[in-house]
Amino acid sequence: MSLTAELGTSTAFDLGPARALSCRECGHETPLAAEFACTQCFGPLEVAYDFGTVTRASIEAGPRNIWRYRHLLPVPADVQEHPNTEPGLTRLIKADRLGAALGIRNLWIKDDTGNPTHSFKDRVVAVALAAARELGFKVLCCPSTGNLANAVAAAAARAGWDSVVLIPASLEQAKVLTTAVYGGTLLAVDGNYDDVNRLATELAAEHEDWAFVNVNVRPYYAEGSKTLGFEIAEQLGWRLPEQVVVPVASGSQLTKVDKGFAEFGKLGLVEPTPYKVFGAQATGCSPVAKAFAEGHDVITPVRPDTIARSLAIGNPADGPYVLDAVRRTGGAVEHVPDEEVVEGIRLLARTEGVFAETAGGVTVATTKKLVESGQLDPDAETVLLITGDGLKTLDAVSGQVGPTATVPASSAAVRNALADRD
Repeated sequence: MSLTAELGTSTAFDLGPARALSCRECGHETPLAAEFACTQCFGPLEVAYDFGTVTRASIEAGPRNIWRYRHLLPVPADVQEHPNTEPGLTRLIKADRLGAALGIRNLWIKDDTGNPTHSFKDRVVAVALAAARELGFKVLCCPSTGNLANAVAAAAARAGWDSVVLIPASLEQAKVLTTAVYGGTLLAVDGNYDDVNRLATELAAEHEDWAFVNVNVRPYYAEGSKTLGFEIAEQLGWRLPEQVVVPVASGSQLTKVDKGFAEFGKLGLVEPTPYKVFGAQATGCSPVAKAFAEGHDVITPVRPDTIARSLAIGNPADGPYVLDAVRRTGGAVEHVPDEEVVEGIRLLARTEGVFAETAGGVTVATTKKLVESGQLDPDAETVLLITGDGLKTLDAVSGQVGPTATVPASSAAVRNALADRD
């Protein structure tokens, strides 16, 4: 018997407007619990809601973090009373200089590097932790390509929970250190992310009080990404952009940004205007882009080989739903090689002063490719999601950038260096 089964049905839980878990394939609904697969068809589950009255004024009166949207998330009414990292409400930057370089006339950057552990993962982990506490779990866990590891370890430390984090042994050293510093259990596993994820699924079945945020409480965790869509719409003055470009790893972020836009429209918080969703992948791990290009509905797993390790998920769980979203909205999924990823990082940094990790380089470089191929409209208002900080992936630009020159401590030497640069 599962932990949540022992605790009872959904009536035992306060998860805000969440009504049930609904299968994304067959629509069968099951009571709220720590479940992630449909008992009827084994399809993935997501949260279904009965929203009450939510207004712009009630959101604007809320805290300056994701809990301003708590009435749209599967979290308890007292979520703010428990220690948490309080992520969200990150900058939306008007990116005119990057726009000029890419040929886009109206460009914005949603800069999620400003979150507590410097990536969007703080959002999803905060929601997962709130739901896990209500469901009766005691330990916060995850398999991770890096950013999630940071977020889980930090959130558990802040909440006073134990954490168990599994990472590929080949992970960037910066992400290893920025997880280990929080003092939880950090296990490096021989293998890639897909191997680590399979191990996490086994452990979730063996340890009933361990909440693996992206496994047994995944339906709740995934809803945290909606807040990116909510914030973009609110920060644009309560309207939807015409185009949005999202990096694709598991694919959950893209599908939930789409869901967030749709929910705001249905609730009358914004006018439900048309928008296009685009996905960005690195060539060395681009199974969704390949399926899109070939017109397939099924994702063929690949073995990742890219510097964009935060996107290196060769068998993305939400891949088919990414295809659904981009096709329904008229978008696309594209991929770019590693050398263009690095140039994307540098272009963003020198035009807008934002240093992104490799996933951000993928987003910028893919946007350039989408414009050049005519798939993205350069005249339409566009938002790029920058989801992690470049300090986490310094290896990507090591050897590519450095001092302009090394000079003696004299003004003449400086003048000579400046002349040489010109």
